[in-house]
Amino acid sequence: MAKVRNPTTFSRHFKVEPSRLADLGVTDITLAVDTRLFLDPLLIDNCSNQDFAQKAAAQYRKYFENAIKVLAASTAVGDVAWRAARRMFEFHEIRGTCLGYGAGSIDGSAWGPELVDKVVNTAKAIVDLGVRDPDIFPLLGLLEEGVGPDRISDMTTNVVLDSIVAFNVQVIDVLKLAVEEFTFRGSTVRLVRNPFHPKRTPVLLTPRDVLRPLPTASDWDGVAAAAAHNDLLRKRVNSLVAHLWADHASRDKKELRKEALASGNAFQVLLDAVKATKKEPYNLSIDPAGLLRWAPDGERFAQQFPLRIAPPSTLDLQGVHQVVRAIVDQFRQLVEANGLSKSLWVGRRPLPEKYAQRLFFTVAYCYCKQINLDISPEVDSGNGQVDFKFSSGFHQRVLVEVKLSRNSKLVDGFTKQLDAYKAAEETMRAVYLVVDVGSMGKKDERLVKLRNECATKGQPISDLEFVNGHIRASGSKR
Repeated sequence: MAKVRNPTTFSRHFKVEPSRLADLGVTDITLAVDTRLFLDPLLIDNCSNQDFAQKAAAQYRKYFENAIKVLAASTAVGDVAWRAARRMFEFHEIRGTCLGYGAGSIDGSAWGPELVDKVVNTAKAIVDLGVRDPDIFPLLGLLEEGVGPDRISDMTTNVVLDSIVAFNVQVIDVLKLAVEEFTFRGSTVRLVRNPFHPKRTPVLLTPRDVLRPLPTASDWDGVAAAAAHNDLLRKRVNSLVAHLWADHASRDKKELRKEALASGNAFQVLLDAVKATKKEPYNLSIDPAGLLRWAPDGERFAQQFPLRIAPPSTLDLQGVHQVVRAIVDQFRQLVEANGLSKSLWVGRRPLPEKYAQRLFFTVAYCYCKQINLDISPEVDSGNGQVDFKFSSGFHQRVLVEVKLSRNSKLVDGFTKQLDAYKAAEETMRAVYLVVDVGSMGKKDERLVKLRNECATKGQPISDLEFVNGHIRASGSKR
């Protein structure tokens, strides 16, 4: 599981109603960990915030029109024009948007020299085909290894940073939030500071309707579907780059790049197919992938149903274990009786295991704050991954792993935890928490049998806990 150390959202920390942010078209981010959403440049024109849409689109177009002119002027790698183009793709790390693949932080990463060279060479090849459309650059995610949605998002953020800053100034003015001065590209602006980052970092909020989990220009499925549903495009694809769509899941980007760059017509077909995709941002109101709502859902239930537990007189190993057992029991109550199970599903489909883990973390985090008990994700060196560590000092550790019943390695995971438990002797306790969302089969029986065998042999035993994660009918319908 990604190392989420703090589930606090922007709305929670700054005491702004989430509905107020939604009305302003603002994404309610978690402040200490990245959310896997990305700024898609192809959505900028359709942003509901017209001021942002106009300014950002103009910035984006001007920047890449200039890049195309410089690339067209280059006649050899390393000449003056080529070096100028290269400088335009040296995108720097921008902290603060809280978007991307960061596991336990909001830190981005700059484009390294090798990646910059690769991208400039490909862009030059495209321009030499006679293509002059600024929207060629998001397509680099389709053609180059190492250029995923996070890189395209970072590139776009760098290019339209002034518009993002202006959007934040606008939002801050409406919400009347406390600000500090930050310097961007030689200009001083007043922005909200992120309280959870070790370095002095601003919060850079983004519009809700320019984000996708995966930009279409990085997703072959979306592009191929667009071509398949457009008669004219399908004919052009079939006549020029049919192999581009064939079995694309098993083909590497190097081969696809070769085919797309075979001619100006071939690349134009690809570009037209990308532009034909639906311009739909991620639906934050429904949040079908559970990318954001684990934090507010967990927090809301923890507050609505507080844990009535008196802190142990001593937070020794037994005391910490007692608290963790109480939290696990409360989580079961929230899921099975208080309606938290609904958060585990989208329609009839359970959300991924990571969502259940983060949901449990948020609930536990809220309860742990009551008694000053530390909770943090941990990777157990040598014995595999552990989801959470509850601790009061090194020798008072209780480890908790949260798994879904659908996990094909559910039984193996319990065995690994038992092995870790044995090695630790008396320095830890462990809980294996299984959330039943279907596809259990006989895995529960095998888990119970394993635990009983350990008990019979007098070996250390992990707590084995089951939670029914199915959505239950209301009392009147049972």
